[in-house]
Amino acid sequence: MSLTERLPRILTARGWGLAAAGVLSLLFAQFLGRRDLLYLGILLILLPLVSVLVLRLVKPRFTVHRTFAPQSMETGFTTTVTLSVASDGPLGGSVAMREQLPQRFGDAPEFHFPARHPTPSGVSLYEYRLRSAARGVYDVGPVTAGFTDPFGLGISRHTLGGTDRLVVTPSPLDLPYSPLTGVRGTDGNAVTRRNANPSDDDVMTREYRHGDPMRRVHWAATARHNELMVRQEESVTTPEATLILDQRQASYGSGFLSAFGGDPDTDSSMLSSPTFEWAVVAAVSISAHLLERSYSLRFVDETGAPALQRSVSAPWPGDEEFLGQTGLHGIAQGLAALELLPDPAKRTASSSAKRTSSSSSSSSAKRRPATDRAVAVPFGDPMLDKLAGLKNRGPLIALLGAISADEARDLGQAADYGSQSVAILVSERPRDLHSVMDILRGAGWHVVAVTPNASVATAWAHLDTPPATVTSSTAKTTLRPGTGSSTDGSSADTVGSGVHS
Repeated sequence: MSLTERLPRILTARGWGLAAAGVLSLLFAQFLGRRDLLYLGILLILLPLVSVLVLRLVKPRFTVHRTFAPQSMETGFTTTVTLSVASDGPLGGSVAMREQLPQRFGDAPEFHFPARHPTPSGVSLYEYRLRSAARGVYDVGPVTAGFTDPFGLGISRHTLGGTDRLVVTPSPLDLPYSPLTGVRGTDGNAVTRRNANPSDDDVMTREYRHGDPMRRVHWAATARHNELMVRQEESVTTPEATLILDQRQASYGSGFLSAFGGDPDTDSSMLSSPTFEWAVVAAVSISAHLLERSYSLRFVDETGAPALQRSVSAPWPGDEEFLGQTGLHGIAQGLAALELLPDPAKRTASSSAKRTSSSSSSSSAKRRPATDRAVAVPFGDPMLDKLAGLKNRGPLIALLGAISADEARDLGQAADYGSQSVAILVSERPRDLHSVMDILRGAGWHVVAVTPNASVATAWAHLDTPPATVTSSTAKTTLRPGTGSSTDGSSADTVGSGVHS
């Protein structure tokens, strides 16, 4: 570290040099008895001091505006940040500015005001790009600036503007065709013989077209409309699906990799784990797969409550039904900041440490919704009652962690409520879930178990294969991408990105 960097940041290198020259002049004036050196020394010392005083009294006023394009970005993609800075008063000299960024985004950009080519109104525009490999909500800004006097002697640092929230959503993956989605028409809707509203003749009829048989003429509607109307024997209805996402730390918080899932008390990470991150990516991918095929998707958690109700980034936290691109946007936004529900046992053990945390971490915690909620039994009666009211109204898909055998028995009762019921279990040790998989299969679920290194597309495609016939508690089917499936009663472990069925 140089000498100028060790000195207090109230003067520039030029200012400190001028002050040092003034001190030397005073010393030589004392030894040589020269009055002119005395005046020169006083002048050289006063100039930096006056510069510092002026900078402290005259506080600059700036207008800072920040935009993102796109407003929210997906993981692995970039967003362009446009920063517009304008001075609200006269300004002399150049100002060095620095944009404050979360540590995850690397080095903060630096720039000088005014820009080389400002707009006719005097606004300076700056652009830079951000990229994140992890989902989350990040505060970008504020801008810090070091102001100097016209002579470049003193320096004063100020914070300009505030912060803007950048939402990084999980990026959906392309999933292969699945019979779960059924047969679709050209518009993505399902054709059914069931009328959407049997009591409404206008819905059941349409205008007569050349070639329609006369036996299909609806005489009552013809008399009312004063033109030939025929019965609409087939109606188009919106297909439905239900997605369950287990969000408990107890389901995803075990294993070697989970120990490095991040500190929930820091601004740069959330309470998560590699297995839960896999489940989040699977959730947004399945949602996109269904919504793009005109499904009406119901998204709930393990208690039957709206899945995104605890997310600070969810535009509609209380909603559980989503449709179309608007619904996909809402799900992606909500999943951006969705955290694990803390395990009560671990939360109690760490309560003393949280009470002694720093003030910065406390301010970060204020931005999160309260994780305490009414005690609800996972896969209990509230969720089963809700699913029972949706019986045979589309597929039922469950994204689960390492659930217990008792929880598997409770969830198994919901197998009859979906036209097809499938479950994907993610764990660092899928072979430990064989008993849970057997319980779900026995109840009628189609089940696969994956590691957090597995491909979401491979797991989704594997749901279409016929379930393996289990002859004993140790005989399982292991699928590794690119290698096909094999049955091995002695080795059911997963190597790399494996899928268990």
